[in-house]
Amino acid sequence: MDKRDLKNLKKRYLVWLYKNTKEAFDRYERKFTQLDIDKFMLAEMEKEVESSFMPAELEGVAKFIEDFRNYIEEKEKSCLELKYQDKKINPEFLFLDMKLRAVEKAIQSELGSKALDEIKELYQQEMLKRIMTEREEKR
Repeated sequence: MDKRDLKNLKKRYLVWLYKNTKEAFDRYERKFTQLDIDKFMLAEMEKEVESSFMPAELEGVAKFIEDFRNYIEEKEKSCLELKYQDKKINPEFLFLDMKLRAVEKAIQSELGSKALDEIKELYQQEMLKRIMTEREEKR
């Protein structure tokens, strides 16, 4: 096996390792990110209802907004239970955070900073592709 083959094997392993570690880590982090967005959306909808000149048309909307508020509260409770155990950060979350940083350093060490940026972008594109494909399949 020549140097190029060896480097390609390492690259494939590092890409695989990054993908799997990032997916596991994202299972924790994405819920908190979603909460930020959900809370922003709720505030925007509540502002729109409060400033409406046609409250009669929005009467039925109040139930949906309340359901969304309850959904957010349940999601937040679930997030906190997932990330924290006995008022301490879940050890698995800490491990995944450390592992992801170590994988990124290994990529930089073996392949360089530019390769790390490329792998992160490939991961982002793959996740967006999955989202778009999922939406198409549900139709």
